[in-house]
Amino acid sequence: MENETYSNGILPYIPFFYVIWSDDLLSTSEIQVVQTAIDEDHSLSQVEKNELLGWLDRDRPPSDATLKNWQQLITKSNVTLIESETFPLEAFARKMASHYCTSCAPNEHLKSIELNLGIQPNHYNHLFNVEVIQQKFSNSYTGKHLDGHFNNKHFDQLQAFREFLEQPIFKWEIERDKEQARETVLQQLTALAKAGWGALAYPKAYGGRDSIESYASVFEQLLFTDGSLAVKFGVQFGLFGGSIQNLGTKRHHDLYLEATGKAELLGCFAMTETGHGSNVRGIKTTATYVHESKTLVIHTPGKNDNKEYIGNALHSKMASVFAQLIVDGKNMGVHAVLVPLRNAQHEVLKGITIEDNGYKLGLNGVDNGKIWFNQVSVPVENLLDKYGQINADGSYTSSIKNANKRFFTMLGTLVGGRICVAKGALAGAKMALYVSVKHALQRRQFNDSIKIQEDLLMDYPSHQLRLIPRVASSFVYHTALQKAMGDYADSDADKRRIETQVAGLKAIITWFSTATIQECREACGGKGYLLENRIADLKNDTDIFTTFEGDNTVLLQLAAKGVLSNFKSELNAGGFLSVLKLLRTRMTDKLATINPAYSNKLDKAHLYNPKFHLHALDYRLRRLTDTAAMRIRGYIKKGVPSYQAFLKVQTHLLELGKAYSEALAVKWYYDFVAQQKEGSYKDLMYQLGALHALSIIRKDASWYLEQGYLSGTKSKAIRQRVERLSTELRPHINSLVEGFGIPGHLVHAPIAG
Repeated sequence: MENETYSNGILPYIPFFYVIWSDDLLSTSEIQVVQTAIDEDHSLSQVEKNELLGWLDRDRPPSDATLKNWQQLITKSNVTLIESETFPLEAFARKMASHYCTSCAPNEHLKSIELNLGIQPNHYNHLFNVEVIQQKFSNSYTGKHLDGHFNNKHFDQLQAFREFLEQPIFKWEIERDKEQARETVLQQLTALAKAGWGALAYPKAYGGRDSIESYASVFEQLLFTDGSLAVKFGVQFGLFGGSIQNLGTKRHHDLYLEATGKAELLGCFAMTETGHGSNVRGIKTTATYVHESKTLVIHTPGKNDNKEYIGNALHSKMASVFAQLIVDGKNMGVHAVLVPLRNAQHEVLKGITIEDNGYKLGLNGVDNGKIWFNQVSVPVENLLDKYGQINADGSYTSSIKNANKRFFTMLGTLVGGRICVAKGALAGAKMALYVSVKHALQRRQFNDSIKIQEDLLMDYPSHQLRLIPRVASSFVYHTALQKAMGDYADSDADKRRIETQVAGLKAIITWFSTATIQECREACGGKGYLLENRIADLKNDTDIFTTFEGDNTVLLQLAAKGVLSNFKSELNAGGFLSVLKLLRTRMTDKLATINPAYSNKLDKAHLYNPKFHLHALDYRLRRLTDTAAMRIRGYIKKGVPSYQAFLKVQTHLLELGKAYSEALAVKWYYDFVAQQKEGSYKDLMYQLGALHALSIIRKDASWYLEQGYLSGTKSKAIRQRVERLSTELRPHINSLVEGFGIPGHLVHAPIAG
């Protein structure tokens, strides 16, 4: 067939119009993009422009005969669609036009259409009855180097620990009997302790390395090994040992810390109570000081005031018990007391009752139990008294006079555990992503021809979209948690601010993990349901992390209240100038949101720019902060008590907590990337950041549309960019999941290869 119908200028546009009209839909944004390209194409005559622009009329779509003519024109050109081309559709269109016209020149305007519409080969190659050459992927990035970039601090020590885990005792196996699982985990814990890994966060004088950051990295690796081992490790060395280290004084350190690090003294952390959950301040267990005997009497006053879900309860010799300290008839607030539970023969001591929690959804290698105390006396020296002391004369003193401040200071010293919980949950997501991606790089399914080898799962756009953005998010959240732990380790850091930051990060990351592991399970089909492929256990083991160390909904409210407190403090400290700054910011936001030049900006450079991502996330945070503060203030002005005012805006506070945490994670990630040396890995890191940030903005698109921050056109462009970035990162997905640094000897999932 020779071309007798279309001019040389129109020919290259035909494949584009064929793709555009293939679904009988032509959106406003598509019209604008194509119109701009045609208007700026000076190689076209006015007649050609008019004909092309006529094809953009939604009220007069091309007839079936025209579409068939376009298809025949494309098919009989015998051109091969090569997906590895930088602009595959433009290259295909150019070669097709050259088949009919030897004088057809390259057309740069077609590239802009392909770029700005986010057209991907997988979206249209089925429309062409032509041979398609699949993209060949390069190995320009390696998992080893990515691992080094994202774990550059203490990397040598991390590698040494990974090698330590090659011992047969740490091999993951299916174990459904909880008694056997607990025994295995106890043996593993003892091996870790003897090698010094449990004491990493303790001072060197007590066998440690004084590095909470190293401890947190080790905790994450243990989740790759087994969830139960990671949690028992965290309870023994982080919670029990951490309470002694952070709430006790040198006397307690000398007596217990080294023995705890070596697992010669097994302990548990008894804070949570059946009837009071996350409300630590409201716990009912009492520790009453008796001056005559210089003892503290630990007592459970009611049936539901027992300690609940206490890890290590069945193996422990001692508990760090949180109780209301009563001195001379006055309640001094929650304090921690070391209470022996068993004797040398492992018999439970008088006045103490311990029950096994039994089988759980997951983590059955952890011996969780309930504990009751009936008038149990311990020496007053067992009070962990760094922040509150009982003097020789029986009086109570504290360097922190304000009871509220004292309570939050005590809890603030335990924030490191909350970071570790988030790191553990994220490790579960990483392992699930590693297994599901490796599976998708081997498993083939479906094709439109029985003669051709089936397509890899990872080559389907839908599969890319369900996994690759989550891989990107894992790197962003990993960086945020590294930063949080580094700040927490800094003795000069503002611990209240860190507590706010960690509360929000723990919530969004553990929820992310739960959702990601479920997505990975489904992405692996029936294979993901088999125990041997790890995802089932990962799903069950990490599910508790959304409520472990604080219920996520409660933590988001804590984060939101921290944001509002900072907001109030900044206004009060700055006086009139701060008010002016706030008003100026509001005006700037208003101008930005009603400015079509911004809300309709669609180009790639803008949508991929970190400045846009940070501005969008910060705008949402500032807007939610401002409106929440105004709503609470309005209720209080009407005479509503503060507590009730906060209840009335509770759902608003949850959104504020999420917005704060998402903005914080992205900011910290881009700060980290900016510090990297120039080169290809930095470019890749920016791509990961863009995919994560755009995914977050897309998730909250309805809010941005309500505010006028995004137009419908821009919202659609963001959705297309998320798909486009997922495809752009497809060549590197194997290296990316290997960049998680999961040692091969810890995977043990047949479908991961």
